[in-house]
Amino acid sequence: MAPMSDILISFFLVVAGVFGLVGSFGLVKLKDTMQRIHAPTKATTLGVGGVLIASMLYFTLVKGSFSFHELLISLFLFITAPITANFIAKTHLTKHVPEEDLPESEQTYGWAVYNDPPE
Repeated sequence: MAPMSDILISFFLVVAGVFGLVGSFGLVKLKDTMQRIHAPTKATTLGVGGVLIASMLYFTLVKGSFSFHELLISLFLFITAPITANFIAKTHLTKHVPEEDLPESEQTYGWAVYNDPPE
């Protein structure tokens, strides 16, 4: 069972490294803030998530004990990274894009970044 667990752990580490590399490359090569948000969010979520999954598998399969800390870190990461990217995108919209340049929203009260919903 040891070679199979080594292969599985190595797979998640390689996947994490690839996502980290691609996210770094995207952060450097993409042109503006709205494009650049995507690369580090994916690199953080999938890259660091892959390392954490590999760590959980290592402690479970090799050491024989479940590591609850990595699970909590993964949950925190998967929740906070997209929310942070959303806040950065909303801030970018309000600072750099006038409301009249945005497409029509499908809501009855417009874009929530510019208009508060009716009470």
